[in-house]
Amino acid sequence: MIVHAFLRWVETARAADRAKAASVLARAYARARIAPDDRHAAEMAMIFLLDDPAPKVRLALAEALAECGDAPRAVILPLAEDQPEIAAHIILCSSLLTDADLVDLAAKGSETTRMLIAHRAFVSRPVSAALAEIGDVPDVVALLENEGAAFSRRSLARIAERLGDDAEIRALLLDREDLPSDARHGLVEKIGTALAGFGLIQAAVGMGRVERITREACDVAAIRMAGDVMPGEMPQLVEHLRVCGRLTPVFLMHALCTGRVEFFAAAITNLSGQAEPRVRSILSDGREAAVRALYETAGLGRDISALFAEATMLWRNEAKGGDGLLSVSERLLARARAADNASCRSMLELVERLAIAEQRQTARSYAFIAAREAA
Repeated sequence: MIVHAFLRWVETARAADRAKAASVLARAYARARIAPDDRHAAEMAMIFLLDDPAPKVRLALAEALAECGDAPRAVILPLAEDQPEIAAHIILCSSLLTDADLVDLAAKGSETTRMLIAHRAFVSRPVSAALAEIGDVPDVVALLENEGAAFSRRSLARIAERLGDDAEIRALLLDREDLPSDARHGLVEKIGTALAGFGLIQAAVGMGRVERITREACDVAAIRMAGDVMPGEMPQLVEHLRVCGRLTPVFLMHALCTGRVEFFAAAITNLSGQAEPRVRSILSDGREAAVRALYETAGLGRDISALFAEATMLWRNEAKGGDGLLSVSERLLARARAADNASCRSMLELVERLAIAEQRQTARSYAFIAAREAA
């Protein structure tokens, strides 16, 4: 009877009074202060108030019901699709919104709607996947900064693919340990492209040198990733590098000479089409002729395949207790110079440059860590 009287009163009351009354009704419902027999009538009253022309009335409902765990969905869902200042309370706080509700809101809502979803205390993987697919830079940045957001590796890769040209997105993704290695390398490539296209750098260094330095830096970054990636993720990284055109003889030789054995084996498996156990068996125990044949199957020319086979034999020796894996490239370069083989010497000189670039990067990291520890 009280609710019925309330509905009759609403027809003539002022907007401010209706808003106060809506707040009282909704808070009484949320705090279970309405008798069980009257709750249905109260629900009908709140549903009726959804059509109130005054936004402050609907705002009062949203504020009172946002954190109510048993509010009527017939009230919650329309409020979540209302004006942004009204919907914000529901989208940010309501536990009644399912993943399907949030995905639907993200798909048909505005940028503000997606931003609100990205700021929820918890964002599930399906909802993050939806935002990764359709979100713009601001809401995806908010999502990546949200510690309560859960991501699948596929969603992170999709964000890198769609929005990796944005510097803030790149920085947030590269800080994540769960970013797939192929997506990480793709972002490194984007950084290199961005730097190479920067006019001031081109003017100061020269376009040719910028391209060479950029490529060397990307190769070094890829090699470092290859040493850190989990074994189960290695084939995916190798395939990504193959598609990007990074599996060059220089790159492969550098990987072999610096002991990235898991990566090198995966790369040769990919390029040769041979079964992985067979490739590993040949690399570790095969005769030099079999090793060379394997490399030629992977697409390496005869001169280069012979050099790779020689490098493999040297690597085996170093792995058994030689003078260090980095000496492999030095010894190969000395032999190539002695043999006056121009093509092999040129390739090994590039390998040496990569080795030096990697050593310099390692030294910078060491110096940075030492300086921080000393501070």
